[in-house]
Amino acid sequence: IIFSEGVVKGHIDPCMFVRLISYNPARLFGLYPRKGTIAPGADADIVLWGAKKTTTLTNTLMQHNIDYTPYEGLQVTGWPVMTIRRGEVVMRDGVVQAEPGTGQFLARGPYDMIKPTGRVPFGFDASAFMV
Repeated sequence: IIFSEGVVKGHIDPCMFVRLISYNPARLFGLYPRKGTIAPGADADIVLWGAKKTTTLTNTLMQHNIDYTPYEGLQVTGWPVMTIRRGEVVMRDGVVQAEPGTGQFLARGPYDMIKPTGRVPFGFDASAFMV
């Protein structure tokens, strides 16, 4: 959806798309530079992108573990056509090729987003509810 609504419609360029979906999340969640970059020593999964491929989103297509998607029926332009992990094709044309359990867990330490800031939303004061 970000590619279709952002890049295809001219609101962002392809470099910003990559920052939004890969580089920035890796930084925010303490995985950069192991993830979010293509560099020596990084654990980079490469996604080949069909920039002109159109797809209609359905819950079944999304391959997630819930029974609905708010995007049911939305037609998007741009779709992943292949994913390569550590030199192995793990997805091609929507079909997972990897054997279950062959991924790697990347442990991470605390990261900036989870550090307490001392701010509370909308002036919420939990002490007012303490008995």
